[in-house]
Amino acid sequence: MGVLAWLKSQFILQLLIGFVFVVSGLIINFIQLCSCVIWPFNKQLYRKFNTRMSYSLWSQLVMLLEWWSGTDCTLYTDQATVDMFGKEHVIIILNHNFEIDFLCGWTMCERYGVLGSSKVLAKHELLKVPLIGWTWYFLEIVFCKRKWEEDRDTVFKGLHQLRDYPEYMWFLLYCEGTRFTEKKHQISMQVAESKGLPKLKYHLLPRTKGFTTTMQCLKGTVKAVYDVTLNFKDKENPTLLGLVSGKKYKADMSVRRFPVEDIPDDEKECADWLHNLYREKDALQEYYEKEGKYPGPTIIPKRRLWTLLNFLFWATLLLSPLINFAWDVFVSGSPLLIIGFMLFLIVASVAVRRLIGVTEVNKTGSSYGNVEAKKKD
Repeated sequence: MGVLAWLKSQFILQLLIGFVFVVSGLIINFIQLCSCVIWPFNKQLYRKFNTRMSYSLWSQLVMLLEWWSGTDCTLYTDQATVDMFGKEHVIIILNHNFEIDFLCGWTMCERYGVLGSSKVLAKHELLKVPLIGWTWYFLEIVFCKRKWEEDRDTVFKGLHQLRDYPEYMWFLLYCEGTRFTEKKHQISMQVAESKGLPKLKYHLLPRTKGFTTTMQCLKGTVKAVYDVTLNFKDKENPTLLGLVSGKKYKADMSVRRFPVEDIPDDEKECADWLHNLYREKDALQEYYEKEGKYPGPTIIPKRRLWTLLNFLFWATLLLSPLINFAWDVFVSGSPLLIIGFMLFLIVASVAVRRLIGVTEVNKTGSSYGNVEAKKKD
């Protein structure tokens, strides 16, 4: 293990990175709260301002992927598709198999200038998560409880409000509804069999309502659908904890662009189109399983310095007073102050660990296929 790799594995450094993210996030959330006074007078100015505020927070996570762990992201697509990146409103359909799949999406958003304005159809539970849910609230993210009778009005209203968004946005949809696990896959394929739908090997059966509704509400705004299929070299199963520890992964992303004119307007035909898309995604994953790569030309977009500079700004601003305070505490020799500071470190480490836990496969909180959980709901 080299010296740099050893340093990245040290808990104290990981804790300091978490401290910077959490405290800067709280500062950003407070600034976003104050910015709400702008909304009644100039909605578009409010949106542009909060786009940049969210970039300052999300880019710290992208920095972990790009600079701290050095993870590589290779696109399998054509140059004509890449030339459209960051120049149009689009819907992104991404497979939901990995803990860091959202980060791989974000790194592409960052490299093409749409990280701050990226959107997602998110589960309502995330609204209560500090930093993540709060930042999304100020970004007008659409939250849903995954119960259509309760979500209908909220989803329609939230999507319609985004029709005049001033910045190009990439709207992410996890059409499978939850992260892939073997148990969920077995249940999903039972549903597919009961509905007479072809079975999938690497995906869950897509839930079509979110996609058809988004297409309907953003018609005239969204210009294309990007189908993104993600996998990792050497059958790696990356984790956010792995990134924080500095582990390097190699991500491959197949990207296909579909103009909205090629997607049926009729709800049933649109749903059938999505089912067919997932059969194609499954074929792509089968190809990757056999060949270790996706078909087609490759493009490796260069990472940008902005994410690193943004993190260094926050680290300089927040770590200098923390280090000075810690030094004063230990120099004072006061047992009470020292114990208090140690308790602060423990609480901080637990808080960071809980935030990381939001991404973990076995802690996503989904009741998919859980009969008892559904009865409680």
